[in-house]
Amino acid sequence: MTNLFSIFEPSSSIFSLSLNWASTSLGLMFLPFLYWASPSRWSMLWSKIIQTLHKEFKVLLQSSHTGATILFISLFSLILFNNFLGLLPYIFTSSSHMVMTLTLSLPLWMALMLLGWIQHTKHMFAHLVPQGTPFALMPFMVLIETISNIIRPGTLSIRLAANMIAGHLLLTLLGNTGPSLSTSILFVLLLSQILLLILESAVAVIQSYVFAVLSTLYTSEIN
Repeated sequence: MTNLFSIFEPSSSIFSLSLNWASTSLGLMFLPFLYWASPSRWSMLWSKIIQTLHKEFKVLLQSSHTGATILFISLFSLILFNNFLGLLPYIFTSSSHMVMTLTLSLPLWMALMLLGWIQHTKHMFAHLVPQGTPFALMPFMVLIETISNIIRPGTLSIRLAANMIAGHLLLTLLGNTGPSLSTSILFVLLLSQILLLILESAVAVIQSYVFAVLSTLYTSEIN
C-alpha cells in the first residue's frame, strides 16, 4: 500500500531535478501583465489590497520600519499565489511542505534576532521579563519567553503547512471514494467537495495573511 501522504511528494523529474517545485514560480507569470496592459478591475483590486496591507503593516511596524512593508507584502503575495495554485488540478502545492514554509520563516526570524540583539540589546533583555513580574517568577519567565521565541519559526511554518495539507488531504480522500458510490450519494459528495473547495479558498487567503501579520508583529517587537 502506498503512503497516505505520497500524493503530496514531488515525483515528476527531468535529469533528477524535481519539476513539481517549479510551481512555486508560476505566480510570477501573473505579475508582468499588470505592468504593460491597461488597468483592469483585477489589477485595481490587487492594488487596493496592497495599499490596504501597506497601511496596516505600517501601523504594526511603527515609524522606524515603514519601508519593511514591501518585504511582508511580497511574502503575503508569494504565499497567496502558491496557496491558490495548489487548488488547481495537477499542480503541486509547495506551501504545504515544511521545506518551503521553513525556508520562509527561519531566515526571517534569524535576521530579526540578529538585528534585535545587535542594535537593541537592552530592549531584547528587557523583553524576556514582562513588566510587573514578581521577582520569584523572573527565572521561569525568562525560560518561557526564550522557548516561545525560539519556536516561532517552527510555529509559523507548521501552521501554514498543516492547514494547507489538511484541506488537500480531505479533498483527496473524499474524491477517491467517488467511483464506488451510487448516483444519489455522488451528488452529495460533489456538493461537499464544492463547499470544501470554497473553504480551502478562504483558508488560502487567511493563512497567507496570518503568516505575514505574525511576521510583522515579530518585527515590531525588536524596536
